[in-house]
Amino acid sequence: MNNLENKNTDSEGINASHKKETGFANLKYLIVGIFFGIVFVKAEIISWFRIQEMFHLQSFFMYGVIGSAVAVGVISVFIIKKFNIKTLQGEKIEIQPKTFSKGQIYGGLLFGFGWAITGACPGPLFAQIGTGATVIIVTLLSAITGTWFYGWIKDKLPH
Repeated sequence: MNNLENKNTDSEGINASHKKETGFANLKYLIVGIFFGIVFVKAEIISWFRIQEMFHLQSFFMYGVIGSAVAVGVISVFIIKKFNIKTLQGEKIEIQPKTFSKGQIYGGLLFGFGWAITGACPGPLFAQIGTGATVIIVTLLSAITGTWFYGWIKDKLPH
């Protein structure tokens, strides 16, 4: 199965588009990604110093950014559910109920420790590399390795 076909490849068949998109049609994602990268850089969201201020409780800036993102997400999900919004391809958006697992706490703590130590979370890694902070490549490779390792052992973990 070709990844460019954007077919449903996840094990549960949830929220995966069934419409085909060409490589050229995926250019829109690159453009949006570049735009967000520029916004992250200009807003100093990717700044190691801003992230360290947050974890040392010295500044509200990053908490405000994260809080605003959570508020936008909550409002967006509410609107999607209330008005039965569809994707740009006309497919129904299904938001599945989530179940709690104590592994989420461990994973969140591990994620937070990694974020505090490296000064980078997965979202802006590419923007940080794009600004010339090439040492972040180590963080990117570590994130990829950690994701691969989780995928390798996930069936052996209690969920």
